[in-house]
Amino acid sequence: MGHLTSRDAYRNLEDRINWFTQGAPPSAALTKILQVLFSEKEARQVAMLPIRPFSLKKAASVWGISEAEAEKLLDRLCEKGLMVDSYHKGVRQFVLPPPMIGFFEFALMRTRGDIDQKYLSELFYQYIDVEEDFIKSLFFDLDTKLARVFVQEPVLLTEKANHILDYERATHIIEEAEYIGVGLCYCRHKNSHLGKKCELNAPMETCMTFDNIARSLSAHGGYARLISKEEAKDILETAYGYNLVQIGENVREHPAFMCNCCGCCCEALQAARRFSPMQPIETTNFIPKIDLEDCISCGKCSRVCPVLAISMKDKKPVVDESICLGCGVCARNCPKKTITLQRRPVQVITPVNSTHRFVLQAIEKGTLQNLIFDNQAFANHRALAAVFGVILRLPPMKQALASRQFKSVYLDRLLSQQKKRQEADDGRQGTETEAPAGPDARK
Repeated sequence: MGHLTSRDAYRNLEDRINWFTQGAPPSAALTKILQVLFSEKEARQVAMLPIRPFSLKKAASVWGISEAEAEKLLDRLCEKGLMVDSYHKGVRQFVLPPPMIGFFEFALMRTRGDIDQKYLSELFYQYIDVEEDFIKSLFFDLDTKLARVFVQEPVLLTEKANHILDYERATHIIEEAEYIGVGLCYCRHKNSHLGKKCELNAPMETCMTFDNIARSLSAHGGYARLISKEEAKDILETAYGYNLVQIGENVREHPAFMCNCCGCCCEALQAARRFSPMQPIETTNFIPKIDLEDCISCGKCSRVCPVLAISMKDKKPVVDESICLGCGVCARNCPKKTITLQRRPVQVITPVNSTHRFVLQAIEKGTLQNLIFDNQAFANHRALAAVFGVILRLPPMKQALASRQFKSVYLDRLLSQQKKRQEADDGRQGTETEAPAGPDARK
């Protein structure tokens, strides 16, 4: 009976994780991963918690215990990198991060003795690299990508600097952050336990987190080390030197993370290589152009490309634009500077913030209701306002999808009212356009 209870605890936790738009396909390997990270009691408790940020009072109510007892349990989960805390108007709140980018990475962002990190790395490899269902679900099931690439700023000449927008610059993200943390690269750390050495010999401590995530990971368990903006920029410069690609959360404002990735270890870049031409991460708005007349055919650009998007044909480099990230590593390594970055003809649209990205992904995956409801309990007005606010700014087709998924009379009414206002505005503009322009026109 105890065995059945344990199995049910982890199965319920898997179901809870799959409330996320990302999710994690059930598998024997996933169950073993969760058994390493969560005790049976923790699995049972976490499976009961809301998907949205919740208060200490809420957790105590769900678990049927005192707030003091609930705080001890939640503190323990934060110390294990399984929960992230924050403060909203002075009230402490908690949230279970998704598997990626989330508690999978946190487990290997520092060395620790409370779990077998080698065994866990082997399980991650089995679940992500061998079975592939998780990596395909994570990167290819959604049009709105989880992560995006940052262009390497040194490539863009001073006279072209006005062509790069603030949110496209890694240095801008660093400057805007209130807190910055750095931890071990999950991918390279995992591979080190598997006996796979990074081909670039890249440093381990390069994974940056920002704002609340950085504060929480540094305060609990030391999964991140808080650093200054200057040190963060130094890490960025070091990453450029190792030809690492900057990959961050796919939002314009205050992304939660920015990794410095190598093509040999990074799971996202490996997925780009394995499943080409499908693109697992959002590209930059740039594409490399090669001046073949001045090219000396050294082939360095093809060797340094992290996703193998450049090949040598008749001793000349050819860029496969369908898989090119637009990162600029090739241009920065060209000895004759015959490679320049130009704007893509069709610009990439980046979600404004995390809420915007969550809503878009939920609509695409058909799980919008999970952002509104938690365990069938109606959400508070602030959460509804945030989600509805994003929906009302979506294109009409996405609004229709959201309306059908949510099946909310309230949402339908809001969309109907917005449509009427838009039609009224269009009518007024048409009247103004057709209005007589002078005395002669009135005759």
